[in-house]
Amino acid sequence: MERPPDLAAAIDAAAEALVGVLDSATSRHQVAVPPTQLRVLALIRDRPETNVNGLAELLDVVPSSASRLCDRLEATGLLRRTPDPRDRREVRLVLTAAAVSLLTELRERRHRAVQAVLDRMPPRAQHELLLALLAFGHAAATGTPTAQPDTPARTA
Repeated sequence: MERPPDLAAAIDAAAEALVGVLDSATSRHQVAVPPTQLRVLALIRDRPETNVNGLAELLDVVPSSASRLCDRLEATGLLRRTPDPRDRREVRLVLTAAAVSLLTELRERRHRAVQAVLDRMPPRAQHELLLALLAFGHAAATGTPTAQPDTPARTA
């Protein structure tokens, strides 16, 4: 089976539509936390051993910029800096209960918004989308194609 020439464009358009759905769900929440700070909270949630230097690497910014982001989150009660129990010289970034609650609520809102769009699709299309997204995720993670039986072998 040959790939349609506009597949990448279709994926790009679908990604933009998805971002619009997710942004709409977040903006309806009227959260006072800017998107960059929400991203920081999500990164820390997913990597509980993160310190300021590690956060700076994840964000691709200098440590002083990451530290200022943490200062703002700490001032709003969403983040705490705590000593690392294994090395008291290290400081870990820890989400507060308010941050965990905020991220949980936002995730639930986004899931409901995406589900509302999926509910407008036929069940078969939903299933095909699931399979395609799983294959896409696998290919992106491994850097290798999942299966291409019709592709002739190439030699170096």
